[in-house]
Amino acid sequence: MRNGHLMLLPGLLMLLLLPLGAASQKASASQSLTDSTRYCPANSAVFNDTSCRCSPGFNSSSGEIFYNGSERCEDINECGPPSVVSCGKFADCWNTEGSYYCTCSPGYKPASGARTFRDESENTCQDVDECSSGQPMCHESTICINTVGSYKCRCRWGWEPKPGYQNRQPNTTCEEMSFPTWTPPPGIKSQRLSHFFERVQDLRRDFKPALAQDTIQHLIREVDELLETPDDLEALPRSEQHCVATNLLVGLEDVLRTLSQALPNGIMTFNASAGTDLSLEVQEQGHRNVTLSSNQVKMLLNWDVAHESGDSGRSVVGLVSTPGMGKLLAEARLVLEPERQAVLHGAHKGVLRGVSSVLLSHVISAFMSNSDTQNLSSPITFIFSHHSVTRGPMQKVFCVFWDHTPDGYGHWSTAGCRMVATGDTSTTCQCTHLSSFAVLMAHYDVPVEDPVLAVITYLGLGLSLLCLLLAALTFLLCKAIQNTSTSLHLQLSICLFLAHLLFLTAIDRTEIKVLCAIIAGALHYLYLASFTWMLLEGLNLFLTARNLTVVNYSSVSRVMKKLMFPVGYGVPAIIVAISAASRPLLYGTPTRCWLNPGKRFIWSFLGPVCTIFSVNLAFVLMTLWILKSKLSSLSSDVSTLQNTRMLTFKATAQLFILGCTWCLGILQVGPAAHVMAYLFTIINSLQGFFIFLVYCLLSQQVREQYGKWFKGIKKTRAESEIYTLSSRAMSDASKPSTHFTNLEAEGSGHTS
Repeated sequence: MRNGHLMLLPGLLMLLLLPLGAASQKASASQSLTDSTRYCPANSAVFNDTSCRCSPGFNSSSGEIFYNGSERCEDINECGPPSVVSCGKFADCWNTEGSYYCTCSPGYKPASGARTFRDESENTCQDVDECSSGQPMCHESTICINTVGSYKCRCRWGWEPKPGYQNRQPNTTCEEMSFPTWTPPPGIKSQRLSHFFERVQDLRRDFKPALAQDTIQHLIREVDELLETPDDLEALPRSEQHCVATNLLVGLEDVLRTLSQALPNGIMTFNASAGTDLSLEVQEQGHRNVTLSSNQVKMLLNWDVAHESGDSGRSVVGLVSTPGMGKLLAEARLVLEPERQAVLHGAHKGVLRGVSSVLLSHVISAFMSNSDTQNLSSPITFIFSHHSVTRGPMQKVFCVFWDHTPDGYGHWSTAGCRMVATGDTSTTCQCTHLSSFAVLMAHYDVPVEDPVLAVITYLGLGLSLLCLLLAALTFLLCKAIQNTSTSLHLQLSICLFLAHLLFLTAIDRTEIKVLCAIIAGALHYLYLASFTWMLLEGLNLFLTARNLTVVNYSSVSRVMKKLMFPVGYGVPAIIVAISAASRPLLYGTPTRCWLNPGKRFIWSFLGPVCTIFSVNLAFVLMTLWILKSKLSSLSSDVSTLQNTRMLTFKATAQLFILGCTWCLGILQVGPAAHVMAYLFTIINSLQGFFIFLVYCLLSQQVREQYGKWFKGIKKTRAESEIYTLSSRAMSDASKPSTHFTNLEAEGSGHTS
């Protein structure tokens, strides 16, 4: 029994110790939690008893969970990169510590009534109409116009901004509009013009913004009457008539631009008995495309162009047609842009005899409320209707504008305008600025060439073709002289022969534009190839002269053989390919199948040519210097002296062969231009003759080969003659034998 009780003691002891163990474990866990809490930094919490985790909206440098006690949990900017939050359209994001919120942008308010929201799905921002808020947003002299997210203050109809208060939102202040100043041109005496400006001053004194339509109608009528019967204006000198026209065009445009601001929205037309016509459109926000018609002219533009002035809302577009203005602008000068002048004048040679122009359309003026219309973002299209006209072979239609100078004078110009299409009764133009426009037809005489120069050109090129052909055959057939120099001579002769032949036969074939462009491209390539081979000739000449003083020349000769064909034919091909790819339409002119000088395209030929003959001139001068030094050091060896002198003569002749004489073309200016033209034509048309003379006739080896050929020809001719004589002799000898046989036959017959 006692032993039984003793056995129960350990069990009871275990039961008593269990609560103590649980309490001990609970105390240990509590101690661990306390240590971990003390271990984690601010804006973080304990994670798995051994680490810390940043609270939502915060992050540490090592990540969301970390173990290092020196880490810090810093705020995440949800409104900026890399954590970009989308609040939606017309809303702004605001960052807070550990979070963010969204609000509507200024000028917008939430339709839900909530001041803040969290993401794009809760966005209900909409525009606030500041003009109906009940608060005075604009000055009493202006009208408030609501815009998306904001508002504008615009002058009332018939009012204009005070000086210094233009576009100063929201403090724009306006005053009642006054008639703009318009004074007559100084120094011109005319009763009709004086009477006209008296009537303009009457309109100015009586002007009221509310009566703007009536004032514009009276003004159009006054201009119409002045242009219908100009009377003493037509007796003025042409320069003064042009000055009056400039004053009328510019002044009328300025007055109408100002007065139209007092008109209500819509399209209005004003016309007078003699044909002067005004079409206006005034809109707050017009249609995208606008079309105005006035008499025989139609104008098409994009409404956005009219809004580019930064005006407070209303825009005006106007078109004025003044048929009588042509009387004052008769015989006005036409100034063309360089590329169009080149198209008109055409040929690269000859003298322009004269230019005259005839107005085909009415003179029109286009204007906007925006006065700065010199560089519009998109072109304005004008369609002019005119009487049926048949153009002659030397007549061209141009879209022009009246370009006036500060002193009041002016001339017709094509700058900024281009012709889109033209027919017998209408012409379409596009211009990148606004002014006074018209369509005119320019008539010009055919450029007259000097007949003596033409004869010299054809005779010289004909002789050169013959000499180049003989030279090419010599270089091909004369094996005794075939070397690197001969290969250069042969390629130069071939390129020049083809270029001269194509020039003589096809330079005037302008009937088919595509064919003419191909001919121009071929001439461009052949002449550039000729000059490239001239450059290689100059280099070879210099190296040959240098060989007199340098022993090792074989390596240079090998390099020349490898590079001359890729350079001679490859370089001009690259130049022509780049030129054709960049400006393909400038190959061919109306009168010549050659490069159009417009847009400086001619420099795609002149640039390489000037470079080549400059380098060749340097090569020739260095060669002559080397030969001079060689001559001074020579002994009395007659044969060597003669060879060196012959080389000196050839080096001098290279000035003509290597194209250095083309610099005479640049000197055709001033009093000596005529003489230089003759020298240029004579020397350069005989370039093939110089090649045949220097490389063939003056070469001893070639002359010896010519002698062998001539001897061979004589021998062949002599053998042919001997053969012919022997044939005749044999024929004559055979005739008696035949006769004898016949006689013998006859004798046999008688005997029998």
